[in-house]
Amino acid sequence: MNVDRFSGPVLSLFRFVTGLLFLCHGLSSVFGVLGGNRGSGHAIPFGTWPGWWAAAIQLVFGALVLVGLFTRVSAVLASGSMAYAYFTVHQPQALLPLNNGGEAAAMFCWAFLLIAVLGPGVWALDTVLQRSRATEPGGVSARWGFARGAAAAVQPRTR
Repeated sequence: MNVDRFSGPVLSLFRFVTGLLFLCHGLSSVFGVLGGNRGSGHAIPFGTWPGWWAAAIQLVFGALVLVGLFTRVSAVLASGSMAYAYFTVHQPQALLPLNNGGEAAAMFCWAFLLIAVLGPGVWALDTVLQRSRATEPGGVSARWGFARGAAAAVQPRTR
C-alpha cells in the first residue's frame, strides 16, 4: 500500500486543525467567547500589551492558516509569536515546558514551523490560487515558459 498519496491531505488536515485551535485561542481572548481569556469568561482589554496583541495575531494568522491563504508567511509569523511567548512568559518561570505551563506555546511554535516548511497541503486556498494562475492564459506558467524560451534563444550555443 502506497501511503505517500495520503501526505497531501493529511498535511492539509494538520494545517486546518492547528489553524482552528490557534484561531479559537484568539477568539476567546479578543472577544471573550469560548470561555474567554484563560477561562475567565472575559476578553483582554483592547490594546493591552502583550496579551491583546498576541490574541490578535492568533486570530488573524490562525484564520489564514486555517483556510490556507498566505500559509507559509502566516505560519512563520505565528511560530515566531509562540516562540516569543514561550521565552518571555513561560521560560522565566522554569526551564521545562511541563514545569512552566508553556506546552501549548512550544507545540504551536513547532507545529507552525512545520507548516511553514512543508507548505499548506493540497486542500488550501494557496494551492487553488496557484493552480488557477498556472492554467489561465498569460498566467505564471505561460510567462515563465516565455522567459525560458527567450533565455534559451539569447544564450550562445556551445559545442
